Amino acid sequence: MRFKGRMELEHGLKQIDIAPLIDVVFQLLIFFMLTSSFLIQPGIKVNLPKAVTSEVVTLENIEILITSESVIYLNGKVVTTRELKKLFVQAVKRNQSILIKADKRASLGRVVEIWDMARDLGISQVNIATNQE
Repeated sequence: MRFKGRMELEHGLKQIDIAPLIDVVFQLLIFFMLTSSFLIQPGIKVNLPKAVTSEVVTLENIEILITSESVIYLNGKVVTTRELKKLFVQAVKRNQSILIKADKRASLGRVVEIWDMARDLGISQVNIATNQE
C-alpha cells in the first residue's frame, strides 16, 4: 500500500529543508568567533635569567622591561632615562618598589644604570625578575 505523501517525495522534492543548513552556518560562525579570540597578541619578548634562590614578590611594583637590545619599556612604551627619573621621583612619594625585568642577554650596564638611578633617588626596594629553576 502506497501513501500519497510518499509518492510526491519519490517523484521530486517540492521544497528544500534549510534548517540543517542554518545549523551548520551557525556552528561555523561560533567556531570562528571562538578561535579568533586565541590569536597571539603582540608583546615584548623577554627571556628572564634563571636563579635558584629567587623569591616571589607580592608588592605592587613599577615594572620596567629591558630587552636584549637594551631598550627600556614601561607599560609597553619605550622610555628614556629622563622619563624614568620623573617616574622614580613619583614612586618615592607613593613608596612604591621597582621590578626590573631584564632579558638575560641585556646589557648589565643598562640594568645597573637603572638600579643605581632608582637607589640614588631614594627608592629602597629594587627587585630583578628571574625564573626559578
